[in-house]
Amino acid sequence: MAHLHGHLSRPDESAAIFSPSVARIAASTARDWSHVDSWLASKFPAGRPPPSFERNQHTLKALLALATANEAADEQRQLLARADASALQALEENRDRSRTESGPDNHALHSDLFRNDLITLIQRELPREGTNALDCLAKVAIQARTAVAEPEHLGRDFVSLQGSLFELEQLVDRLDSLGRHIKREADQTASLLRTWRGERFRPHPDSAKQNLDLQRKLKSMSSHLDDLRDRPTTETFLANATHPTIEHVSLEEKDLLALLSCKKELDAQIAAFEGLPNDPTKARSELDALRRQLQTYASRRDAVFESLVERESPVRRR
Repeated sequence: MAHLHGHLSRPDESAAIFSPSVARIAASTARDWSHVDSWLASKFPAGRPPPSFERNQHTLKALLALATANEAADEQRQLLARADASALQALEENRDRSRTESGPDNHALHSDLFRNDLITLIQRELPREGTNALDCLAKVAIQARTAVAEPEHLGRDFVSLQGSLFELEQLVDRLDSLGRHIKREADQTASLLRTWRGERFRPHPDSAKQNLDLQRKLKSMSSHLDDLRDRPTTETFLANATHPTIEHVSLEEKDLLALLSCKKELDAQIAAFEGLPNDPTKARSELDALRRQLQTYASRRDAVFESLVERESPVRRR
Protein backbone atom coordinates (compact mmCIF):
# COMPACT_ATOMS: atom_id res chain seq x y z
CA MET A 1 0.00 0.00 0.00
CA ALA A 2 2.83 2.36 0.84
CA HIS A 3 4.47 1.58 -2.51
CA LEU A 4 1.27 2.41 -4.36
CA HIS A 5 0.85 5.63 -2.33
CA GLY A 6 4.35 6.71 -3.26
CA HIS A 7 3.65 6.18 -6.96
CA LEU A 8 0.36 8.07 -6.72
CA SER A 9 1.85 11.08 -4.84
CA ARG A 10 4.76 11.69 -7.23
CA PRO A 11 2.62 13.23 -10.03
CA ASP A 12 1.09 15.68 -7.48
CA GLU A 13 4.53 16.83 -6.24
CA SER A 14 5.86 17.29 -9.75
CA ALA A 15 2.69 19.21 -10.64
CA ALA A 16 3.17 21.48 -7.60
CA ILE A 17 6.80 22.16 -8.56
CA PHE A 18 5.96 23.11 -12.16
CA SER A 19 2.79 25.05 -11.31
CA PRO A 20 2.83 28.66 -12.65
CA SER A 21 1.21 30.13 -9.51
CA VAL A 22 3.72 28.42 -7.23
CA ALA A 23 6.54 29.59 -9.50
CA ARG A 24 5.29 33.21 -9.35
CA ILE A 25 5.03 33.06 -5.55
CA ALA A 26 8.55 31.62 -5.30
CA ALA A 27 9.92 34.32 -7.63
CA SER A 28 8.20 37.08 -5.65
CA THR A 29 9.57 35.68 -2.41
CA ALA A 30 13.05 35.51 -3.88
CA ARG A 31 12.85 39.14 -5.03
CA ASP A 32 11.66 40.21 -1.56
CA TRP A 33 14.52 38.37 0.12
CA SER A 34 16.97 39.91 -2.35
CA HIS A 35 15.63 43.39 -1.52
CA VAL A 36 15.84 42.71 2.19
CA ASP A 37 19.37 41.34 1.91
CA SER A 38 20.55 44.37 -0.05
CA TRP A 39 18.91 46.74 2.44
CA LEU A 40 20.49 44.95 5.41
CA ALA A 41 23.88 44.97 3.67
CA SER A 42 23.60 48.76 3.13
CA LYS A 43 22.94 49.30 6.85
CA PHE A 44 26.06 47.42 7.98
CA PRO A 45 29.64 48.59 7.34
CA ALA A 46 31.70 47.03 4.59
CA GLY A 47 33.14 43.64 5.43
CA ARG A 48 30.63 42.99 8.22
CA PRO A 49 27.78 40.70 7.17
CA PRO A 50 24.36 40.90 8.85
CA PRO A 51 23.75 38.44 11.69
CA SER A 52 22.10 35.12 10.88
CA PHE A 53 18.37 34.77 11.50
CA GLU A 54 15.53 32.40 10.69
CA ARG A 55 14.13 32.92 7.22
CA ASN A 56 10.38 32.41 7.13
CA GLN A 57 7.31 34.31 5.98
CA HIS A 58 6.85 36.17 9.30
CA THR A 59 10.46 37.36 9.32
CA LEU A 60 10.21 38.41 5.68
CA LYS A 61 7.01 40.36 6.34
CA ALA A 62 8.51 42.19 9.33
CA LEU A 63 11.74 43.02 7.50
CA LEU A 64 9.85 44.29 4.42
CA ALA A 65 7.73 46.59 6.61
CA LEU A 66 10.86 47.86 8.38
CA ALA A 67 12.69 48.45 5.12
CA THR A 68 9.72 50.29 3.60
CA ALA A 69 9.35 52.55 6.65
CA ASN A 70 13.10 53.21 6.74
CA GLU A 71 13.20 54.11 3.06
CA ALA A 72 10.22 56.44 3.46
CA ALA A 73 11.95 58.14 6.39
CA ASP A 74 15.17 58.44 4.40
CA GLU A 75 13.32 60.02 1.50
CA GLN A 76 11.58 62.50 3.80
CA ARG A 77 14.86 63.38 5.46
CA GLN A 78 16.52 63.88 2.07
CA LEU A 79 13.69 66.16 0.96
CA LEU A 80 14.03 68.20 4.15
CA ALA A 81 17.78 68.38 3.72
CA ARG A 82 17.41 69.59 0.11
CA ALA A 83 14.83 72.17 1.19
CA ASP A 84 17.09 73.38 4.00
CA ALA A 85 20.07 73.57 1.64
CA SER A 86 18.14 75.53 -0.99
CA ALA A 87 16.72 77.88 1.64
CA LEU A 88 20.17 78.42 3.15
CA GLN A 89 21.63 79.08 -0.26
CA ALA A 90 18.89 81.62 -1.02
CA LEU A 91 19.49 83.34 2.32
CA GLU A 92 23.23 83.46 1.73
CA GLU A 93 22.68 84.96 -1.71
CA ASN A 94 20.35 87.60 -0.26
CA ARG A 95 22.83 88.33 2.51
CA ASP A 96 25.72 88.71 0.06
CA ARG A 97 23.61 90.93 -2.18
CA SER A 98 22.53 93.14 0.72
CA ARG A 99 26.06 93.28 2.10
CA THR A 100 27.50 94.46 -1.24
CA GLU A 101 24.75 97.03 -1.63
CA SER A 102 24.71 98.53 1.91
CA GLY A 103 28.33 98.49 3.16
CA PRO A 104 30.06 97.47 6.42
CA ASP A 105 28.07 99.77 8.77
CA ASN A 106 24.88 97.76 8.59
CA HIS A 107 26.59 94.38 9.19
CA ALA A 108 24.99 93.85 12.63
CA LEU A 109 21.57 94.87 11.29
CA HIS A 110 21.89 92.44 8.41
CA SER A 111 22.96 89.67 10.80
CA ASP A 112 19.78 90.17 12.81
CA LEU A 113 17.73 90.25 9.65
CA PHE A 114 19.42 87.08 8.43
CA ARG A 115 18.69 85.32 11.71
CA ASN A 116 15.05 86.41 11.66
CA ASP A 117 14.68 85.39 8.03
CA LEU A 118 16.24 82.02 8.82
CA ILE A 119 13.86 81.43 11.72
CA THR A 120 10.88 82.52 9.64
CA LEU A 121 11.92 80.25 6.79
CA ILE A 122 12.40 77.26 9.10
CA GLN A 123 8.99 77.84 10.67
CA ARG A 124 7.36 78.12 7.25
CA GLU A 125 9.01 75.00 5.88
CA LEU A 126 8.33 72.86 8.94
CA PRO A 127 5.44 70.38 8.63
CA ARG A 128 2.51 70.50 11.02
CA GLU A 129 3.96 67.75 13.21
CA GLY A 130 7.29 69.56 13.46
CA THR A 131 5.60 72.86 14.33
CA ASN A 132 3.54 71.20 17.06
CA ALA A 133 6.60 69.42 18.42
CA LEU A 134 8.61 72.68 18.45
CA ASP A 135 5.79 74.56 20.20
CA CYS A 136 5.43 71.80 22.83
CA LEU A 137 9.19 71.81 23.41
CA ALA A 138 9.18 75.59 23.84
CA LYS A 139 6.26 75.49 26.29
CA VAL A 140 7.91 72.72 28.30
CA ALA A 141 11.17 74.71 28.42
CA ILE A 142 9.27 77.77 29.67
CA GLN A 143 7.49 75.74 32.35
CA ALA A 144 10.76 74.10 33.38
CA ARG A 145 12.51 77.52 33.46
CA THR A 146 15.46 76.33 31.46
CA ALA A 147 17.28 78.17 28.72
CA VAL A 148 18.48 75.06 26.85
CA ALA A 149 15.54 72.80 25.98
CA GLU A 150 17.39 69.48 25.67
CA PRO A 151 15.06 66.45 25.71
CA GLU A 152 17.37 64.48 28.03
CA HIS A 153 17.44 67.22 30.67
CA LEU A 154 13.71 67.74 30.33
CA GLY A 155 13.12 63.99 30.73
CA ARG A 156 15.21 63.91 33.91
CA ASP A 157 13.31 66.93 35.21
CA PHE A 158 10.01 65.20 34.44
CA VAL A 159 11.07 62.06 36.31
CA SER A 160 12.23 64.12 39.29
CA LEU A 161 8.99 66.12 39.32
CA GLN A 162 6.96 62.91 39.07
CA GLY A 163 8.80 61.46 42.06
CA SER A 164 8.29 64.66 44.06
CA LEU A 165 4.60 64.67 43.10
CA PHE A 166 4.20 61.08 44.27
CA GLU A 167 5.92 61.85 47.60
CA LEU A 168 3.70 64.90 48.10
CA GLU A 169 0.57 62.86 47.33
CA GLN A 170 1.62 60.23 49.86
CA LEU A 171 2.32 62.97 52.42
CA VAL A 172 -1.08 64.54 51.79
CA ASP A 173 -2.77 61.15 52.22
CA ARG A 174 -0.95 60.57 55.52
CA LEU A 175 -1.88 64.05 56.72
CA ASP A 176 -5.52 63.46 55.78
CA SER A 177 -5.52 60.17 57.66
CA LEU A 178 -3.91 61.84 60.68
CA GLY A 179 -6.45 64.66 60.53
CA ARG A 180 -9.35 62.20 60.43
CA HIS A 181 -7.89 60.30 63.40
CA ILE A 182 -7.44 63.52 65.39
CA LYS A 183 -11.00 64.63 64.56
CA ARG A 184 -12.39 61.25 65.64
CA GLU A 185 -10.45 61.37 68.92
CA ALA A 186 -11.57 64.98 69.52
CA ASP A 187 -15.21 64.02 68.96
CA GLN A 188 -14.90 61.10 71.39
CA THR A 189 -13.24 63.35 73.97
CA ALA A 190 -15.97 65.98 73.62
CA SER A 191 -18.64 63.28 73.99
CA LEU A 192 -16.99 61.94 77.16
CA LEU A 193 -16.68 65.47 78.54
CA ARG A 194 -20.37 66.11 77.96
CA THR A 195 -21.22 62.82 79.64
CA TRP A 196 -19.08 63.59 82.69
CA ARG A 197 -20.62 67.03 83.01
CA GLY A 198 -24.13 65.57 82.99
CA GLU A 199 -26.48 65.04 85.89
CA ARG A 200 -25.43 61.43 86.27
CA PHE A 201 -21.90 62.26 87.45
CA ARG A 202 -22.70 65.31 89.58
CA PRO A 203 -22.13 64.82 93.34
CA HIS A 204 -25.03 64.80 95.75
CA PRO A 205 -25.55 68.10 97.61
CA ASP A 206 -25.28 66.37 101.02
CA SER A 207 -22.30 64.22 100.06
CA ALA A 208 -19.84 66.26 102.17
CA LYS A 209 -22.01 65.93 105.28
CA GLN A 210 -22.55 62.22 104.66
CA ASN A 211 -18.82 61.68 104.28
CA LEU A 212 -18.15 63.38 107.61
CA ASP A 213 -20.81 61.29 109.36
CA LEU A 214 -19.44 58.10 107.91
CA GLN A 215 -15.90 59.02 108.96
CA ARG A 216 -17.05 59.62 112.55
CA LYS A 217 -18.89 56.31 112.60
CA LEU A 218 -15.90 54.47 111.22
CA LYS A 219 -13.62 55.97 113.87
CA SER A 220 -15.98 54.98 116.70
CA MET A 221 -16.35 51.47 115.30
CA SER A 222 -12.57 51.17 114.93
CA SER A 223 -12.12 52.00 118.62
CA HIS A 224 -14.72 49.35 119.57
CA LEU A 225 -12.94 46.82 117.40
CA ASP A 226 -9.63 47.63 119.12
CA ASP A 227 -11.31 46.95 122.50
CA LEU A 228 -12.63 43.66 121.18
CA ARG A 229 -9.14 42.67 120.02
CA ASP A 230 -7.63 43.55 123.41
CA ARG A 231 -10.16 41.68 125.61
CA PRO A 232 -9.38 38.15 124.39
CA THR A 233 -5.76 38.88 125.25
CA THR A 234 -6.80 39.68 128.86
CA GLU A 235 -8.90 36.54 129.09
CA THR A 236 -5.97 34.47 127.82
CA PHE A 237 -3.71 36.03 130.44
CA LEU A 238 -6.22 35.22 133.23
CA ALA A 239 -6.64 31.66 131.96
CA ASN A 240 -2.90 31.14 131.96
CA ALA A 241 -2.63 32.58 135.47
CA THR A 242 -5.26 30.21 136.98
CA HIS A 243 -4.06 27.02 135.21
CA PRO A 244 -7.43 25.99 133.75
CA THR A 245 -8.43 22.42 133.08
CA ILE A 246 -9.40 20.80 129.79
CA GLU A 247 -13.06 21.34 130.58
CA HIS A 248 -12.47 25.04 131.21
CA VAL A 249 -10.48 25.31 128.02
CA SER A 250 -13.28 23.69 126.03
CA LEU A 251 -15.83 26.06 127.54
CA GLU A 252 -13.67 29.06 126.85
CA GLU A 253 -13.13 27.80 123.32
CA LYS A 254 -16.89 27.66 122.82
CA ASP A 255 -17.20 31.17 124.21
CA LEU A 256 -14.38 32.30 121.98
CA LEU A 257 -16.02 30.76 118.91
CA ALA A 258 -19.27 32.46 119.86
CA LEU A 259 -17.44 35.75 120.19
CA LEU A 260 -15.72 35.22 116.82
CA SER A 261 -19.04 34.51 115.16
CA CYS A 262 -20.42 37.61 116.84
CA LYS A 263 -17.42 39.54 115.56
CA LYS A 264 -18.06 38.29 112.02
CA GLU A 265 -21.64 39.43 112.29
CA LEU A 266 -20.45 42.80 113.52
CA ASP A 267 -18.00 43.01 110.62
CA ALA A 268 -20.80 42.22 108.21
CA GLN A 269 -22.95 44.86 109.84
CA ILE A 270 -20.13 47.41 109.60
CA ALA A 271 -19.70 46.56 105.93
CA ALA A 272 -23.39 47.21 105.52
CA PHE A 273 -22.75 50.90 106.26
CA GLU A 274 -21.38 51.25 102.76
CA GLY A 275 -24.84 50.83 101.31
CA LEU A 276 -26.60 53.48 103.39
CA PRO A 277 -29.39 55.34 101.55
CA ASN A 278 -28.95 58.89 100.29
CA ASP A 279 -31.75 60.15 102.50
CA PRO A 280 -30.20 61.37 105.82
CA THR A 281 -33.34 60.49 107.84
CA LYS A 282 -33.45 56.92 106.57
CA ALA A 283 -29.71 56.52 107.01
CA ARG A 284 -29.89 57.83 110.57
CA SER A 285 -32.77 55.52 111.48
CA GLU A 286 -30.96 52.55 109.99
CA LEU A 287 -27.80 53.53 111.86
CA ASP A 288 -29.72 53.82 115.14
CA ALA A 289 -31.15 50.36 114.66
CA LEU A 290 -27.68 49.02 114.04
CA ARG A 291 -26.39 50.78 117.13
CA ARG A 292 -29.12 49.27 119.28
CA GLN A 293 -28.34 45.84 117.94
CA LEU A 294 -24.65 46.44 118.58
CA GLN A 295 -25.36 47.52 122.15
CA THR A 296 -27.38 44.35 122.75
CA TYR A 297 -24.52 42.20 121.54
CA ALA A 298 -22.05 44.20 123.61
CA SER A 299 -24.14 43.79 126.81
CA ARG A 300 -24.38 40.05 126.21
CA ARG A 301 -20.67 39.87 125.60
CA ASP A 302 -19.94 41.84 128.81
CA ALA A 303 -22.24 39.61 130.84
CA VAL A 304 -20.52 36.50 129.53
CA PHE A 305 -17.15 38.03 130.20
CA GLU A 306 -18.06 39.11 133.76
CA SER A 307 -19.50 35.69 134.54
CA LEU A 308 -16.36 34.07 133.25
CA VAL A 309 -14.18 36.41 135.30
CA GLU A 310 -16.22 35.87 138.45
CA ARG A 311 -16.13 32.12 137.98
CA GLU A 312 -12.43 31.91 137.28
CA SER A 313 -11.23 34.67 139.60
CA PRO A 314 -8.58 33.46 142.16
CA VAL A 315 -9.88 35.86 144.81
CA ARG A 316 -13.31 34.25 144.78
CA ARG A 317 -11.76 30.76 145.19
CA ARG A 318 -10.06 31.76 148.46
